[in-house]
Amino acid sequence: MSETLAERLAAFALSTRFEDLPDAVVTEARRRLLDAFACAVGALGEPAPTFARRVAAAQQGTPGGALIGGGRSTADWAAFANGVHIRYLDCNDTYLSLEPAHPSDNWAAVMAAGEHAGATGKDWISAAAVAYEIQCRLCDAASIRARGWDHTTYGSLSTSLAAAKLFGLSHEQAVHALGIAGTTGTALRLTRAGELSMWKGCAFAFAARNGVFAALLAREGMTGPAPLFEGDMGFIQQVSGPLPLSQLGGPKAADWMLPKTSIKFWPAEYHSQSAIAAALELRPQIANIASIRSIEIATFRTAVEIIGQDPEKWHPKTRETADHSLPYCTAVALVDGDVSTRQFEPARLADPALLDLVKRTVVVEDANLTAEYPAAIPNRVRVTLSDGRTLQSTVRHPPGHDKNPLSDAQLRQKFDGLVVPVLGPDRAQEIWERVSRIEDDPKPHEAIALLTSP
Repeated sequence: MSETLAERLAAFALSTRFEDLPDAVVTEARRRLLDAFACAVGALGEPAPTFARRVAAAQQGTPGGALIGGGRSTADWAAFANGVHIRYLDCNDTYLSLEPAHPSDNWAAVMAAGEHAGATGKDWISAAAVAYEIQCRLCDAASIRARGWDHTTYGSLSTSLAAAKLFGLSHEQAVHALGIAGTTGTALRLTRAGELSMWKGCAFAFAARNGVFAALLAREGMTGPAPLFEGDMGFIQQVSGPLPLSQLGGPKAADWMLPKTSIKFWPAEYHSQSAIAAALELRPQIANIASIRSIEIATFRTAVEIIGQDPEKWHPKTRETADHSLPYCTAVALVDGDVSTRQFEPARLADPALLDLVKRTVVVEDANLTAEYPAAIPNRVRVTLSDGRTLQSTVRHPPGHDKNPLSDAQLRQKFDGLVVPVLGPDRAQEIWERVSRIEDDPKPHEAIALLTSP
């Protein structure tokens, strides 16, 4: 029998060594971890991360894993709680393809499995590179969103192999881990439809927990369904359709997916980033915000489907709905001149003047912009003023896009903006310095303890 896809993925995961990674992959992995830590700290006071941390802390195991915000738990529950922190603000990195994704979600599994296994910083980076590679290549291969499944379904696969690598599983065990995770990790797209709940920011964290859990079971000898992808009633038949997976890794940086991901500059769904940038470009030209008569956002089909068509997007009642609302994010950027966590606080969501402007915002698909996606995420914002004048701006590659990457200074600006208000400048500097040399750290898990209020 020819090699199955699960066997191919397992072989790639287990054979990848830190020494094989191009320098650019190592550098970008370090930057993604800094960004993930910043997003996690920014979410420390949010309700859903707090709930996750409390439940996780009640589950104890040895050696287990440290929790962002303090405490310890079992490895799988640590992956869940830490994953909720990383993802909750919708501020972590993004990959756009047939299936969009937030691949830095994988770091939660890497951190938890890595501590459980006593892994080094080099081990963390190689496992993360594997997880990014597998998730992003799957996103290139098939859109599961189009078939009613959530993108986090791919996360159970990527995190199970990252954990398998860190736990030192055999090839056979890694295939079993993938089989367990893949058959149990299918997630409904309902997570991101209509009025969004707290679970929107927790769904991949559950996938990370599932991946670590599956690898732990496989390490003990648990077998999993096979062949996962090609089998009757398997993943390809039931979930994804055909999966024409391309190469996995290679000797050059261009062969790896991790550097092709984009770091967000604002805490909002990624397809809105260029609309936010366009709105901020227009704002200095508007002397009086009250003079705005209407806003038109011309965008691409995927943005319409995800953040621009549900009625709830025009009157969001939760931060989860608001940060996935193209009209809200654009309007609040014009009014406030910023999009930060403050723009998603309950009082801001309830402001009648702001909501009135959101109601006067329309979203339309432009076929020409659709044709540019996903190489670009083009949004054109047109503002009509009360005197009849129109102002217009089009942005295709917002700050942080892989074709317009954040400089180290811009990344530090975002990092400090999330970390300093919560932990103070001294702790922010300590975290930055330690993670900036993570590949030389024999005990990288100790950095997790820094992500706690002094």
